[in-house]
Parts: sequence; C-alpha cells; structure tokens
Amino acid sequence: MKIKFGFILFIFLVQFASAQQNEMKFHSIEAEYFYGSIIKHNPDISHLITRHPRGIILSYNRKPYGYNQWEARYNYPDWGFTYIYQDLENPFLGQNHSIYGHFNFYFLNRSLSIGIGQGVAYASNPYDPETNFENNAYGSHFLSSTLLKFNYVNENIYQGIGLRAGFGIIHYSNANLKAPNNSTNSIYMSAGLSYTFNAISFPYYIPEEPLLSSKYAERIKYNFVFRTGVNEADVNGLGQYPFATFSVFADKRINYKSTFQVGADLFVSRMIEELIKFRTVAFPEDGLTGDEDARRIGVFVGHELRFNRIAFVSQLGYYVYWPYEFENRVYNRLGLKRYFFNDSFFVDVTVKAHYAKAEAVEFGLGLRL
Repeated sequence: MKIKFGFILFIFLVQFASAQQNEMKFHSIEAEYFYGSIIKHNPDISHLITRHPRGIILSYNRKPYGYNQWEARYNYPDWGFTYIYQDLENPFLGQNHSIYGHFNFYFLNRSLSIGIGQGVAYASNPYDPETNFENNAYGSHFLSSTLLKFNYVNENIYQGIGLRAGFGIIHYSNANLKAPNNSTNSIYMSAGLSYTFNAISFPYYIPEEPLLSSKYAERIKYNFVFRTGVNEADVNGLGQYPFATFSVFADKRINYKSTFQVGADLFVSRMIEELIKFRTVAFPEDGLTGDEDARRIGVFVGHELRFNRIAFVSQLGYYVYWPYEFENRVYNRLGLKRYFFNDSFFVDVTVKAHYAKAEAVEFGLGLRL
C-alpha cells in the first residue's frame, strides 16, 4: 500500500520529545546490511528487475521504559528515525536515499521486533521522457516510502552491544503525485549490530496503571475535515492538478486504543476533469461526451488506533455517487493524525487509494466537536 506521509510522523515524534519533562532518556543506534530482490508486482516493471538490490539501514531509537502510560500499553515500543541507502542494481532505477519516522514493537519477551516506518525518499534517476523513459516506476526525484521489518534481537550481548537479524519490505512510490507511478517493492534479508547508550543504568519497566482502558471512552463526537493536495492521472504529461475533499463523520471512542467512525466524503478532482477531456478527444470510441461530472460522493466506516495524541487512521468507503467510472467504487484511506487542544482540532496526512492503487496523498485539517 502506498501509504506515504513520513515527514509528518517526524513532527509527531518531536512532539513526544518536547512534551516529556524530568524523564530519563535512553538511546540506541543500529546498523544493518541488507540484500534482497524486487518483487514483480506489476509486469510493466519486468525490465527494471535485473540484479539483487542491496544497501544499509541506519537507525536511532528512543528507548522508553513506561514513564508515559501509553508506552506500557504497547509494551514499551521504541520510536525514532531511520536512514536507508539502497542500490536498486539497475541503471534505469539508480540509487535511493530515504529517511523515516518509525516505531518498533516488541513480542516474545522482547526477542522479536516488528518495525513500521513511513518516510520520504530521493531517487537518483527518475523517469525522464528523453533521457530515462525506461524508468516507469518513479515519476519524480522525491518519493514516499514505507518500511516494514521483522527482526530477531538481542539488545545486550555485551555492555550494550546487541545483535539483530531478520527480513523486511521497502516500498517506494510517489502516490500518484506525478506519472508514471508503477512503484517498486523490495523484500530483503538483513543482519547487523546495535548499541544502547548507558545500558547499565536502564531502569526496570514501569508497569501499566491498574485502570480500565474503558475509562477513556467518550460520547459520540462530530468531525468536519478539509483535505487537499495535487495529483496526476496515469497519463504521462497530462499534468498535476489540485483536488479537495470534504468529510463529515461521527466517531465513538470506546477505550484507550480504539475509536470507531462512520461518515461521508465529497471528492472534487481537477485531475479527473482533465482526464475526461483527454479521453473524450483521444478515445472517442469510449462514448464520453466531456460533460460527465467529475465529483464523487462516498460513505465510509473507519477505525483509529490511538498512541497518546497520535492516531493511525484506517477507513473503507464506497461511492454512492460515481458518474464517471474512475478506478472502482470501493476506496480506502490510511494515514496518521495528530490531535491538539484537548482533541478538539487535528491535522492528518492520509493516502486515499483503490485497493493497492493510490489516488492521492491528502493533507487535512479537522474540527472535532
């Protein structure tokens, strides 16, 4: 999924850091080498899969111990920043440099780590109609990127030095910001070392307060959201155009972690307007008149997974008004949200897609009453 909004996650993580007073802070660094393969998820990129990509992963982590109660509820996850250098081992793709905000969640007595990162990448050799038309995966230098990794970890083999080994997936795409946008997915194996600073002084984990999670339940709240951005159709050179999305929904928080939603969206897209005009001229056999309405109305259900004032948003929708058949009637939205002022206002960054095909990255501002 082309879920691309990592720089907002950076802001959220900085908010965590600035809000914590009188807290002992522990840190670790990691370095891993990886080697893998590009998955042929689309036959159009077959010519870009030649050799095995490889690279390095460098990470910085904050190591919480339960000073904030949300940490105990999620088994004291790390959070921090990751840098990846990847050589795609293909002359048309070149090399990518990416940076992420990440969380590492721990299981099996903290011997299994599952890391999730969202970020932005710089592609050294994107599509160019004259000099690199073979690269139909990346339409621009700047991409969004998703990182998912699974590692065996032993964090303190000797005086804070640790070992880690595992596998993961790196996804690059520009989320339809600019065509072409076939994207790449690399699956890899990795191994490396970590170092925890001042590990000998790391405190015992503070247990979760014996309070029911349901005490965080709230009455039904009503939300109004405006989202915008730019995107481009899958027609090279058609151009980038702005869009606007207006959303109204009700939500019900049932406990510390979960909030459920139901609502409606109105989508206004200049890109679809231009695509209709293009198809009317280029493909008269399609029977389009050029007067088709580019607006769409959808209804959706959703869920928020809360991390203090941060939430991971997932929504599934269906177009009840769909006069022009763009993609299909089912859509989904994934993203991150940050609440402010007693949860009365929020900003979010989401990716709206049709199954695994992204339509747009949305930047939103909302009111919750």
